[in-house]
Amino acid sequence: MTDWLPKKTRSKIMSSIRSRNTKPELKLKKALRGLGFSYQPKIAGKPDFANKKRKIAIFVDGCFWHKCPSHYREPTSNKRYWLPKIERNVERDKENKKTLKSKGFKVLTIWEHDFPKKINKLIKKLK
Repeated sequence: MTDWLPKKTRSKIMSSIRSRNTKPELKLKKALRGLGFSYQPKIAGKPDFANKKRKIAIFVDGCFWHKCPSHYREPTSNKRYWLPKIERNVERDKENKKTLKSKGFKVLTIWEHDFPKKINKLIKKLK
């Protein structure tokens, strides 16, 4: 199926999709304040948050982009584009987590659907 939106409109929509400073990331950033976590640290595996002293890395993943086991729904249009892209995201996630674990990090993944319910529980656990 071809895209039904004009090229300019589709481009505007796609450019508004953020990879940094997403709402879930900013909420978690605020919640982690004072616990020694840095946001978007420059370490192997590129986690969203990390505490280098305690060796904890946290990823905040969107259900569509990272193929959430509970909520992912396969795209219905432009599958030749989306399916390989999403599969590559999943493979990259595995590689990044493996890299961090090999360096002694405990790796946590927080899914987009976990907000805000599970965040309070996570913060208590981290304290």
